[in-house]
Amino acid sequence: MSDMEFFRVSVARIADLTPSFRRFTFTGEQLHRYGDPGFDQRIKVVFPSATASIDDMPTGEDWYTTWRELPVDRRPPFRTYTTRAVRGDLREVDVDMVAHDVSGPASAWIQNAQVGDELLILAPTVEREGVSLGVDFVPPAEVEHVLLAGDETAAPAIAVILEQLPRTARGTVVLEVPDDRDAAYLPDHPGFAVHVTGRGSRQRNEHLVQTVRDVAPALCAPGRGSEVEEIDVDSEILWDVPTRRKGATALRSAPLYAWLAGESAGIKTLRRHLVSEHGVDRRAVAFMGYWRLGRSEI
Repeated sequence: MSDMEFFRVSVARIADLTPSFRRFTFTGEQLHRYGDPGFDQRIKVVFPSATASIDDMPTGEDWYTTWRELPVDRRPPFRTYTTRAVRGDLREVDVDMVAHDVSGPASAWIQNAQVGDELLILAPTVEREGVSLGVDFVPPAEVEHVLLAGDETAAPAIAVILEQLPRTARGTVVLEVPDDRDAAYLPDHPGFAVHVTGRGSRQRNEHLVQTVRDVAPALCAPGRGSEVEEIDVDSEILWDVPTRRKGATALRSAPLYAWLAGESAGIKTLRRHLVSEHGVDRRAVAFMGYWRLGRSEI
């Protein structure tokens, strides 16, 4: 059996958790097979559009190649999200999404969805063993401090990580969200200092970058910086999760492990700051450009 599967699901419940975060509880006959490797498990959610339904989505082994070969107007759009919770015995999955102004088919669906609406979710199955290809939080076995930093698109992953880390873990969260009231979204963890600020009318990434700069000196062990390869975030994917063979952690121990995710330009700046200016080992910095400002949705 395949370790990834397209699950056909329908909306069972919708809950507005904060002004920006909306939880969709999905149900489906096969969700007892939905795997939950934990932490920041990435999934693909397939939405309908004005010209393509979810039934037009290829679901075979080489689905992506087949999807690319379809006429553009016959390609159902898909986006990447994080599994928030799985209740296999109830055949339910929670996915938290950011509700914002409509800019494409995904944001339109989030704004207008009703109970009973159907989607497809590409996710691991329970047959998957070992490290999942969709999990990017891979810290060393021994780490003194964990830095989790990102914008609202990273918040669901940060929330799951906080829930699943042991209570003895120590770290810092820096999160930039659209509204100050969105701070209520994150669960508490006794070992983490949390810095959450609403963006309001300020420039995107301003709070995120400045706060990481403020907290970094106390978190980073003295060391020599190293050069980082520059990535053109307008033409390349900003994504690097340092691991060894078969997805094992790249280091056995480290004083700091940084997990950075969100808008590509901001994450690029943070990565350069930690590695070049503070000397954080590049093998202890996972960074993911979830999206790029100014790049329209498919």
